[in-house]
Amino acid sequence: MNIQAITKILTDAGIEETEAKREVSMLLEHFCGYTEIDKIRGKELSSEQISLIAEKAELRASDRIPIQYIIGEAWFMGEYFKVTPDVLIPRDETEILVREAIRVIKENNFKEVLDIGTGSGCIACTVAKQTNAVVLGVDISSGALRVALDNVTKLGINNRAVFRKSDLFEKVREDEQFDMIVSNPPYIPVGTELEPELKHEPKIALFAEENGLQLYRKIVSEAPKHLNPNGWLIFELGIGEAESVKAFMNEYFEEVNVIKDLAGIDRVIYGKLI
Repeated sequence: MNIQAITKILTDAGIEETEAKREVSMLLEHFCGYTEIDKIRGKELSSEQISLIAEKAELRASDRIPIQYIIGEAWFMGEYFKVTPDVLIPRDETEILVREAIRVIKENNFKEVLDIGTGSGCIACTVAKQTNAVVLGVDISSGALRVALDNVTKLGINNRAVFRKSDLFEKVREDEQFDMIVSNPPYIPVGTELEPELKHEPKIALFAEENGLQLYRKIVSEAPKHLNPNGWLIFELGIGEAESVKAFMNEYFEEVNVIKDLAGIDRVIYGKLI
């Protein structure tokens, strides 16, 4: 067996060829330290290495387990973050949310940020690393919080991003006030049929009642009492949810704006406390 045959294992499972080639490269680099430069130079892989990568490819193909769970990490905002099936895999769409949050934090010299539904901690860790803010990340999942703690330790910012088990604001004290609340909440409507890979991600982080809007409504209604004057609320959006979330926010926030992603989809919404 060779690299081409391993790639075919993935394409035969329905994975697009370009993506399959990228994933085989990820497996080779992670498990064998074999890079594209090694390939260009004609470096040979041992039969043991080929067998190992074929085994991982079969695992990927058999039940469409996301490649990030197989290698145990995902690339996000210039860093590798640990991921397990306890957390969502960080995605490009969330980078739009984080970049906008960082812009606002820097422009306003914000110091205290709350990340609701922190998951892997990728948002909290990135904001803490790239600004002067201290970030509290909360999540209802103990498994997710263990991953977040591993990531904050890996990045060496333990004193800048801290984590707490909490169902939304449940364990956030009344005297804790923040300059910004950021969240990528569950927003897929319950009952939606998922792509094969998404079926491996934690349902609690994917689905929400009320056509996907339940967590937006709850966070918007409770956020004002935890925000400092002129504090900001910023969300990632599900497809087709911008107008509903904007209606929620207009009751408590001003200057509510929506940012589109590269596909022209409304992806991020933010506003300033009235």
